[in-house]
Amino acid sequence: MILPDGPPVTPAPTSCHTARRGGALPDMIVIHYTAMDGAEAALDRLCDPAFEVSAHYLIRDDGHIWQMVDEDQRAWHAGAGAWGGVTDVNSRSVGIELDNRGDAPFAEPQMQALLALLPGIMARWNVPPEQVIGHSDMAPGRKIDPGPHFDWPRLAAKGLSIWPEGRAAPGDFISDTKAFGYVLPIACEDPETLVLDAFRLRFRPFHTGPLDDTDRAIMAELAARWPVDRGAQSA
Repeated sequence: MILPDGPPVTPAPTSCHTARRGGALPDMIVIHYTAMDGAEAALDRLCDPAFEVSAHYLIRDDGHIWQMVDEDQRAWHAGAGAWGGVTDVNSRSVGIELDNRGDAPFAEPQMQALLALLPGIMARWNVPPEQVIGHSDMAPGRKIDPGPHFDWPRLAAKGLSIWPEGRAAPGDFISDTKAFGYVLPIACEDPETLVLDAFRLRFRPFHTGPLDDTDRAIMAELAARWPVDRGAQSA
């Protein structure tokens, strides 16, 4: 099968999906890694009703793509979490799983396949680049994928996500994280640290230490240029 404006995919239908709630349409894309030994093992898990998980697409490290759920349906990939005012991320997103354990860079054929797949999804559902996010973005402290090895700047260079350019002075970090879209977890003792960790996984990979002015400046630029409520639908 060949998607409109996209690469060839292999159908692998699963029963693990429902209709999108409340007539919602996807206006974001969530990128994951599988954290499993091989794409076939991940495919089995994502298609097994006993596990109650799924995604719309799975991309193997050699670039092979499976589609498990039609884009207009609600796959079960995001789980608990939120982005901006959206708390049912599954109903508002397309989920893409990448065959990777999280401890190494993503294979070049896999990245090429992702770069070929994303434009069609974004065009079909009018998803802006700032709404292409990681699982860790919408679930700070609970999820860390796609992790520090994922090449977000490469996506941004193709207009398929975003990357800061050093245009802002340091601001109020927590206020800016909320404006950009991060939601502080409420059931933990130190939600600010969890959000800092999630932010760094994506925008300052492998950086450690206390919050600093570079963090504040990057976050201020993200909030100013790509606020989550700009044109957002109600949750």
